[in-house]
Amino acid sequence: MAVTVLSGTSGALYYKPAGTIGDFGTSAVTTGESVSKITGKFYLNFKAGDPIKFKIVNTQTGAAGTGTLPAPISSATTYFVLSYVAATGVLTFSTTAGGSVLTLTDVGTLAAPNEFEVYYADYAAVGQVQNWSFEISRAEIDVTTIGQAVGQYAPFKAYIPGFADGNGSASVFVTSEDGALSNRMVEDVLQRQQVGAAFRLYTDKGSTEALSRSIAMDAVLLSATLNINPDDAQMVEITFRPTGAPSFDFSTTA
Repeated sequence: MAVTVLSGTSGALYYKPAGTIGDFGTSAVTTGESVSKITGKFYLNFKAGDPIKFKIVNTQTGAAGTGTLPAPISSATTYFVLSYVAATGVLTFSTTAGGSVLTLTDVGTLAAPNEFEVYYADYAAVGQVQNWSFEISRAEIDVTTIGQAVGQYAPFKAYIPGFADGNGSASVFVTSEDGALSNRMVEDVLQRQQVGAAFRLYTDKGSTEALSRSIAMDAVLLSATLNINPDDAQMVEITFRPTGAPSFDFSTTA
């Protein structure tokens, strides 16, 4: 059977912006027509038009929590940010992009250690990325022992693998579109709270997730290097590092 070698032309980079996860309790919910809002964490990075979802989490385990979301919010529905004020944490949202404020009719129910969570709904394609790279390495631990038998040749050291680490980069074009995710990645390097930042790096982007190969990870953004000259498009080199073990999906099913 012939093997098809993959080409970089089928690659892609998808991204979730930094600072787009926030917990809040029942006391943060304001109900009523035209005044419904959530007063959550300060200095996050939600922007008008961001797709968001809600869920309940156990703050001790990070797993799904128990309780009921403020009505009529559903965990299965994608909502859209209308406004977020970083200095106050006030968030308003709608069922449609640019729509009217969703009227909340109750504050929901919670018991410690559960909290409500608002988060960026899903990865979005960054169409202005020229290329990406990702490197994984393992530390080596020297376990050489003394007292080896004398011989003609020098003895070799012995090693075992240690912790894993990774780092990545992406070459991103700067665009004139204010809301482009490529521009937002540059801004996110300086976002103080980077919770929510995540990458899905596609080596082979098919028509569906089941037909695509990818590496996914939560990440921190480390640097942005701008290169401006009159002969080339404006480009920024972004570097990032995973905050935990990446997940690899290199198999596809029809």
